[in-house]
Amino acid sequence: MKKYLVPLILLAGLMLTACTPEDAPAANGVFIGGSQGIVINFEPFGVEEDSTYTIFDTETFPLEVTLKNKGEYTLQGGEATVKLLGPSQNEFTGIPSWELSNQDSIDEISDLVTEGGEETLSFTSDAQYAGDVVGLQDRTWFASIDYNYETYLIIPEVCLKEDLSDSRICEVKEAKTFHVSGAPITITSVEESTAGKGIMALKVVLSNVGGGKVTKVGADFGVREELTFSVDDSAWECKSGGKVDEARLIDSQAEIVCKLKEALAEDVLATKQVKLTLSYKYRDLIQEKLGIKESAE
Repeated sequence: MKKYLVPLILLAGLMLTACTPEDAPAANGVFIGGSQGIVINFEPFGVEEDSTYTIFDTETFPLEVTLKNKGEYTLQGGEATVKLLGPSQNEFTGIPSWELSNQDSIDEISDLVTEGGEETLSFTSDAQYAGDVVGLQDRTWFASIDYNYETYLIIPEVCLKEDLSDSRICEVKEAKTFHVSGAPITITSVEESTAGKGIMALKVVLSNVGGGKVTKVGADFGVREELTFSVDDSAWECKSGGKVDEARLIDSQAEIVCKLKEALAEDVLATKQVKLTLSYKYRDLIQEKLGIKESAE
């Protein structure tokens, strides 16, 4: 037994040392997490044939889009706008509006609402193709959604240590375990370091993982991808690229650096939670093909 016991002890030691602070992951428990925000889908246009919704040219059909909240921000009424795109508006009749917003709040995912809240926007129940059809004609519908959203970051134990030679309580220069809410903009890493004697600094790396476009709330979408952020503790100041509380994403990523405004007093030794909120408007696009068949005379 002894010849097997020693290797097992050594293996256990290697497994423990493998989980270094530099590999600190996002922690579970505070948030459910995930990389989705508002997910939209077309409701069926008609009967599905060969994976395509198909109608006759004499039929009317519904145009409805369902919004599902798969993240952890409660979407308020009017915070999402859906526009129908694709076919020319004069090709179809019976569609009073090609742009609609959600009327009610849509709950985030939670332990109680595991699938998230949803709302269906009905553009019409009686759309009809106005052109002539010979045989079979396809039209591809697109739905573009713009919606406001937020990502929440919690760093449960930021080390506040004036004397870095003191090895007690916590470490300053290391990656930090963090909690991040489910959203299309997420946090990929958090590291703590110093920016001078007694001045703690946090480097937060964020990433657009939802596949859509992002801009500031109230702004138009353009070439630049930007968002705003805020920290819950006035003792900290957060900047990205030299701008306070505002970040520009390049190649879908950005860094935020938060620093204490004033140096810690002598002999301060403690840990403290810090929370960061990212606010933005997000844009996504879906599509669905509609087959229109010529009616038999």
